[in-house]
Amino acid sequence: MQSFIGQHILSVNQFDREAVERVFAVADTMAPYANREKRTTVLQGAILGNLFFEASTRTRVSFGTAFNLLGGEVRETTGMSTSALAKGESLYDTARVLSGYSDIIAMRHPHAGSVSEFSEGSRVPVINGGDGANEHPTQALLDLYTIAKERASYGQSIDKLHIAMIGDLKFGRTVHSLAKMLTHFDNVKFTLISPTELSMPQSICDIIENKGHQLVISDQLEGIVEADICYQTRIQEERFPSQEEANKYRGKFRLNQQIYTQHFKSQTVIMHPLPRDSRAEANELDNDLNKNPNLAIFRQTDNGVLVRMALFALTLGVADKISDFDRPVHWYSNKSN
Repeated sequence: MQSFIGQHILSVNQFDREAVERVFAVADTMAPYANREKRTTVLQGAILGNLFFEASTRTRVSFGTAFNLLGGEVRETTGMSTSALAKGESLYDTARVLSGYSDIIAMRHPHAGSVSEFSEGSRVPVINGGDGANEHPTQALLDLYTIAKERASYGQSIDKLHIAMIGDLKFGRTVHSLAKMLTHFDNVKFTLISPTELSMPQSICDIIENKGHQLVISDQLEGIVEADICYQTRIQEERFPSQEEANKYRGKFRLNQQIYTQHFKSQTVIMHPLPRDSRAEANELDNDLNKNPNLAIFRQTDNGVLVRMALFALTLGVADKISDFDRPVHWYSNKSN
């Protein structure tokens, strides 16, 4: 079995099916703490360096929340301009310094490969919170965990899944990482829908096909009525050379209740890595889907805390000690409702 203790988590390529299922098993045990039914102080005294050099809401706060729920403390750096990197300091030097202040580091950076470069100078484990258009391994894990839970509610597993990935598949790092993760399972059908200019990188398509999975590529929504999962993505405008270029594609694949009813089966689960672009010219997931019980986007965000708690526990070697440090919750909470 793969050992997580003391290891960096930089890429989905580090995970096989056994490792994924180990993370999910630990994530399952975190629900009582995330739901505030009880609390644990297993990481009391430990410090997370939460270094986000690119804009983030969910991922940054989720990492911090996950660490706090395990009893640890969080120190944050946000934005490039407020760090020594703006003065020309190298990632290696930054890593050497900040890893001296932390027991583990979660990092996001706008440049591909930057988190891996940072890890070479770090004295503590580093978790990749997204490196440019490259990878987002913890998002892939929480997405896959969500798929597993949604499928289980219908008595099914990830094996034999049909997933439709829709939108910006060229720059959407979440679909790159998730697609790679899904290839560890059996008989998955991928339907990839995007403008031709924003299609999935050929390297990802090759991995899908080389592992024997079915692949369909289209620039139209038609023909996907049998999809089990609809994974929608926004146009990654921050990756385009100009706003004008991004605007050419915005709003091309909108999804509302009428389109959902027309193109998908009644049990199709709707997912999105968020943020969803709710501006009128984009409106990729209409608000009229908010009451659709198969809209799982907020269950995804909840699951992100569980998965990141599991990764912290595994990496810091406390996954089997959580309940030894249980404490009662002294405040009112309706988190479990």
